[in-house]
Amino acid sequence: MRIRRSTIRDHHAETALFGRRVVVSLVIVVAVFGVLLSNMYQLQVTQHQSFQTRSNDNRIKVVPLAPNRGIIYDREGRILAENRPVLSLELIPERVKDLGGTLARLADLLGINTEQLLRFERNRQRERRFEQVILLDQLNQEQAAIFAARQHEFPGVSIEARLVRHYPYGETLTHAMGYVAKINQRDAQRLKEQGVNANYAATRTIGKLGVEAYYEEQLHGTVGYQQVEVDIHGRSLRTLAIEPPIPGQDLVLEIDIALQQKAQEILGESRGSIIVMDPRDGALLAMISQPSYDPNWFAQGISVAQYRGLLNSNHSPLLNRATQGGYPPASTIKPQLAIVGLEEGIITTDTQIWDPGWFQIKGIDHRYRDWLSWGHGWVDVDRAIVESCDTFYYDLALNLGIDTISEHMVGYGFGQLTGIDIGEESSAVMPSRGWKRARFNQPWYAGETVSIGIGQSYWTVTPMQLAVATAVVVNRGKRPVPRFLRAIRDAGIELPAVHEQRDPVQLNNPENWSVALNAMEDVVSSIKGTARTAFKGATYTSGGKTGTAQVRSIGQDEEYDAETTAEKYRDNAMYVGYAPADAPEMVVIITAENVVGGGGSVAAPMARKLMDFYFQDDTVVGEHAP
Repeated sequence: MRIRRSTIRDHHAETALFGRRVVVSLVIVVAVFGVLLSNMYQLQVTQHQSFQTRSNDNRIKVVPLAPNRGIIYDREGRILAENRPVLSLELIPERVKDLGGTLARLADLLGINTEQLLRFERNRQRERRFEQVILLDQLNQEQAAIFAARQHEFPGVSIEARLVRHYPYGETLTHAMGYVAKINQRDAQRLKEQGVNANYAATRTIGKLGVEAYYEEQLHGTVGYQQVEVDIHGRSLRTLAIEPPIPGQDLVLEIDIALQQKAQEILGESRGSIIVMDPRDGALLAMISQPSYDPNWFAQGISVAQYRGLLNSNHSPLLNRATQGGYPPASTIKPQLAIVGLEEGIITTDTQIWDPGWFQIKGIDHRYRDWLSWGHGWVDVDRAIVESCDTFYYDLALNLGIDTISEHMVGYGFGQLTGIDIGEESSAVMPSRGWKRARFNQPWYAGETVSIGIGQSYWTVTPMQLAVATAVVVNRGKRPVPRFLRAIRDAGIELPAVHEQRDPVQLNNPENWSVALNAMEDVVSSIKGTARTAFKGATYTSGGKTGTAQVRSIGQDEEYDAETTAEKYRDNAMYVGYAPADAPEMVVIITAENVVGGGGSVAAPMARKLMDFYFQDDTVVGEHAP
């Protein structure tokens, strides 16, 4: 048996191999550490700012802050629109695991009804999942206390304090003030197109109608921001920085709320409108449109039932009758027509016609009746205005022609927007041959011109246009632009509103103004004046003109009886007036729809009550001077 010999180890070779391995390993280790150090340098030095920003984005939340909406005051400093603090129950859908179950438990706990849940669902569909959605607009104290005690059971649901718009005078000012309501998709699109959507990042409501909408830019203010440190659940830990919002500017209106309330009281349950305007500068002291509605319904979230009731009402409460209602002007425009006749030389102050109680176009059998069936006898221009003789104006209109009448009346503002500082306004209709051809593709007939002479036929006006046209007469040509704004308050400084004027009406013979004004004064003071009874015993001087507008045509042999006529077919009673007569500081326009009686028996007494209130004590309405 052979014995194996042990191989002698080569220590030098092994040492060399080990050395080579150590060097390779060291190179690898150095390379790895080099890569690690390089990455650490990149992360902590080169890209430090980028990762710091991303870290802050996860830790810091930028929250927009809504500005406080500007307060609106009347001319005496009484608040017409304010912001009131309320508590709302709000929910972030993304943070609620079982939304349906949470809503059901909250409904049982707080008495949330089906309509409120449906409204929440509609709002939730419009919002992103991580944004707060209002579940209950205004929590009462009991609801707030109940939820606060069990808030830990409802992650993602919280009570938030916010401000809501409030109108202390409710429906008294709706058609002048307008209202704010929740921003909808159409509003959001409009704000985006205007490039101001970022300024509404935290705003929930926007002006929808009236002064609130017209002066939205001034009232809204500028959005603010705060940086808030949050935890992994998104809960706020502390505020890091804040840029406070800039509140909206306050507005002072020409409205006198005491006069406004009196006008509402005088109009009562009648449908119609009342306007009180200072003819010197267009300041609107009062503007009522009845029926009305409570603007707080919209500001606080109107229910489906409430909105449906407004839309379906036969009395059209959403219509602003003062600026959008189109009425035949009836006899209220006879002073302006008289001036046109004098300017065109169709009549003079000495012109007289015989009124047998009717008017007839030569060659036509139809008779156009005067309101006084036995006629007024011999009538000149003064008596035609004082006694409101229809026959005189039938003849005058026919001789003037529709195009001449239309051309002159446009100068008084008929058929045009008045420029009032609210968006809800109609231009109504000032007809002409061209208008009828374009509208109906029909010729104009002489009989239609006859009816135009007493403010009927196709001619319609808004009460606000009547206010401007009356102001033109009492101002002897000057045509003011009606306005609600008196001043803007900004940082304690009151900036007066601009008093705009349109192109004046200039007469060839300025004395023709006096002819109309003297006759309008006789309307309320002469023994045969149509408003004499209403203004008997007044302690101030005034002038005016009554009007009774037919709602439907009356047949040739038919007699009108308001008592037996269906309400919707009854006449409208109208009155335009001003006072004091020598230096007018107020123009009053009364429109009462479908009443028993006419301008002299219904509308003129309303104007008398309003003027009595205005002049009874300067402390009630404030200084009358602008």
